[in-house]
Amino acid sequence: MGRLGEPDEVLWSRCAGDDPEALGQLFDRYADAVFRYCLSRTGSWQDAEDLVSVTFLEAWGKRRNLVLERDSLLPWLLGVATNTMRNRSRSRRRYDQFLAKLPHSPVEPDHSTATAERLDAEQQVRELLAAATSLTDGERDALWLCAVHGCSYQEAAEALKVRVGTIKSRVNRAKSKLQAAAPTALGRQSLENHEESRQS
Repeated sequence: MGRLGEPDEVLWSRCAGDDPEALGQLFDRYADAVFRYCLSRTGSWQDAEDLVSVTFLEAWGKRRNLVLERDSLLPWLLGVATNTMRNRSRSRRRYDQFLAKLPHSPVEPDHSTATAERLDAEQQVRELLAAATSLTDGERDALWLCAVHGCSYQEAAEALKVRVGTIKSRVNRAKSKLQAAAPTALGRQSLENHEESRQS
């Protein structure tokens, strides 16, 4: 097996030995999955890209202390991304509150040259986020990991550092709330398919 096919525990061991190439291989392996998760949570392409960078920088910083409990680093990466998003959200709320107290605070224009496909994707994500406003943080985290990103209950539990039963109950409550508030936000079929896949 070539080095590109090395399992996560081998690559992580190399990271612990200060091998940046190993982190690069883990980045190639999981950056897309982390990006999709962050985009679905933030609704912003730029924010998602920034969060991917922060997540892998955190991984590099923890390389000597973290011991993998599974054969995949992804659940831990998604947990880091979740905590980073929560911290960033709190910081932004404080910043927005500060700006609101200032007279004539200018709003910076968006100078991005996003493609129509990117804008459509962000709009769909924003609609989904709007439908999820009634969820608690825990319910939202569990739903995004399981129903949207296909994590198993076990993987989500490891990412969020809670019990599997807690994940199951949070996902069920979240689905009920979303279907009551906006039955088409996630699509009933996708939620039903997720439930079938988790039970199989």
